[in-house]
Amino acid sequence: QVQLVESGGGLVQAGGFLRLSCTASGSIFSINDMSWYRQAPGKQRELVASITKGGSTNYADSVKGRFTISRDNAKNTVYLQMNSLKPGDTAVYYCNQRIVRWTGTYDYWGQGTQVTVSS
Repeated sequence: QVQLVESGGGLVQAGGFLRLSCTASGSIFSINDMSWYRQAPGKQRELVASITKGGSTNYADSVKGRFTISRDNAKNTVYLQMNSLKPGDTAVYYCNQRIVRWTGTYDYWGQGTQVTVSS
């Protein structure tokens, strides 16, 4: 079994910062892409940022220059540093990790963490 556990969400004022973490545990051979998604009320889930095993990153236009995704392969952990937060960043944030197990490659999701940015 594999579990992803997220932490770091909360309530912050506009202009503030938060750091999200997501750690995978269980029967893992290796991890390919790691990503962060978010879903605001009444909206579809959207990709915020992703990072390959080699460290190449990709960001949604709305967060470029404010958010930074990183990973620690030794800890099976992905981070999202969120700076200059805006009320429009309010959403539930989900991590996704593409995990290679002995039986194949599978997408796993974290439980979600609420980020609320007040104006």
